[in-house]
Amino acid sequence: MKKIFKHIRGDFFGGLTAGIVALPLALAFGVSSGLGASAGLYGALFLSFFAALLGGTNTQISGPTAPMTALSMVIISTIVIMNDGDVSKALPLILGVFLLSGLLQIVQGLLGLGVYIKYIPYPVVSGFMTAIGLIILTTQILPVLGYYPKEDIELVKSFEKEAENALVIKSIEENSKNDLIDKQSLTEAAMNIENLDEIDIQNESKVQASKYASGVVGALRVLPRAIQKIDIVELLLALGTIIIIYGFKRITTIIPSTLVGLILMTIIGIFFTPGYRPITEIPSGFPMPQWGIFTEISFVELLPYFFTALTLSLLGTIDSLLTSVVADNLTKTRHKPNKELIGQGIGNSISSIFGGLPGAGATIRTVVNINSGGVTRISGMISSLVLLFILLIFSSIASKIPAAVLAGILVTVGISVMDYKGLRASRILPKDIKFKKFGISSEVIIMFTVMLLATFWNLVYAVGIGLLIACIFFMKKTGDSMSNFSKLILSSKEKLNDKTELLDTNGDGNPNIAIKQIIGPLFFGSSDSFQKLGSNIPDNVSTVLFKLDGMNYIDQSGFYAMDEMILSLEKQNKNIYFSGIESQPKIMFEKMGFYHKVKNDQIFDNYQDCIKLLKK
Repeated sequence: MKKIFKHIRGDFFGGLTAGIVALPLALAFGVSSGLGASAGLYGALFLSFFAALLGGTNTQISGPTAPMTALSMVIISTIVIMNDGDVSKALPLILGVFLLSGLLQIVQGLLGLGVYIKYIPYPVVSGFMTAIGLIILTTQILPVLGYYPKEDIELVKSFEKEAENALVIKSIEENSKNDLIDKQSLTEAAMNIENLDEIDIQNESKVQASKYASGVVGALRVLPRAIQKIDIVELLLALGTIIIIYGFKRITTIIPSTLVGLILMTIIGIFFTPGYRPITEIPSGFPMPQWGIFTEISFVELLPYFFTALTLSLLGTIDSLLTSVVADNLTKTRHKPNKELIGQGIGNSISSIFGGLPGAGATIRTVVNINSGGVTRISGMISSLVLLFILLIFSSIASKIPAAVLAGILVTVGISVMDYKGLRASRILPKDIKFKKFGISSEVIIMFTVMLLATFWNLVYAVGIGLLIACIFFMKKTGDSMSNFSKLILSSKEKLNDKTELLDTNGDGNPNIAIKQIIGPLFFGSSDSFQKLGSNIPDNVSTVLFKLDGMNYIDQSGFYAMDEMILSLEKQNKNIYFSGIESQPKIMFEKMGFYHKVKNDQIFDNYQDCIKLLKK
């Protein structure tokens, strides 16, 4: 017990500072997601506590982050639109997806997948992070300007026809008893349409207008209208927040500039700008469980969102473990990646049950915690209790925060989250892909592909496509490398890496022995070049030696390529020998029946023994 509280003073101040820093970001991320400020606050509260209590990084502070919120925002808007724009109706399914994501994160930790995160290529991460920044910046332009599509009367009115059509389709679906639309269902639908009142059409028009203006593409569509309808008060509140956040850092970094901007601009909003738009009201008291997750949706309804939840969980895994590495560098300790995933998964699961946003380890908050004295996991739990105290005591005051102030905070988050290091490096990376006279780096292709697809299309698919492209480029490079390093040695004057000189056994100056040296893995990406190299063996060569001490790996494709070459050489009545077979290829050869086709006297443990035999 004494050891636990040895660093209590540092943990207290670390957790207190981190909790204060987390407050404006949690509120901003909640508003941005579409579930309201309270969702961000609940997410920070529960995730921070349980990830600290059960995770594998002592000083980690967790909560909603920019990448997790950006992906959550896409998930939320998609499900809300499918539920007629009704957030309360869509909420059980949204939280169900978040719960599934947390459970999948626990599974990742139990399976020990935390150690594999290092294999995700940097260009994929870089492109994704830059896309997150662009998404946040673009989608926050509208609230910064004080423009909300649902309140644009002209825009809403322009969607009345689409609203009527949507209501027709909805009515037909509700009245048809099965997948086939019969005459009776059409008749009943027509009767319902005649009874539609103006309120139904107007509400559906608002849903259609919101759908039209959603996401990056939607925000750019309505940007000209937003510029024409600027709300000066909202714009000034947002700009004031941005100026304070960047300006106050030049004065001191002891007090978080984000918190200063939030407090000052909220005071200005309350006392000097009547009529400003506040955030959604934050309920007072301890949050209540959302039992609708278990009672209002079924596993069948949740199943189509499995891969969405998986992507969200993987993003949380990457986000958290990268922050854990930062914490390790600052504290000179080592985190436990799989335990951290289990803690994050439990935290996200509990957060979803209480209506909170999913999150991950937050780099800025973790660094603030460490710099303020945080040493143990108690600091993360204290940061959660700080948010709980604010929720219980000051929720009514927090509900008066101007929405434009949180939009301004998010603009600074969007600017900071982009990967400028990767963007700067794109100019100087080696141009390994050639298109006639034009060259470009494969790393740059991957980064910009992920960035553009994630920004303008789909975050989930962008990462998958980026990983696929990265794998293809990697396989090509590895195959080319294997082809370049592997050699076919024919001349008696040529030497191998071990400086052994080969002599022709006929004594006529013409080599009758070919040595096929393989360096690197022989796999599906290099099997084609391997076969081409084998086809270059001259007809007068009577013996072929496969020197395999540099081949550290062979897969099924590589094995079949070698097997076909051996069959081809045997048909040409050539003698075949092998030397230096490594452990993995040896196991592969055993499993694939290689040693049933090749005799023991054709296989040598080392190259020198084989050469001695061939010289006799």
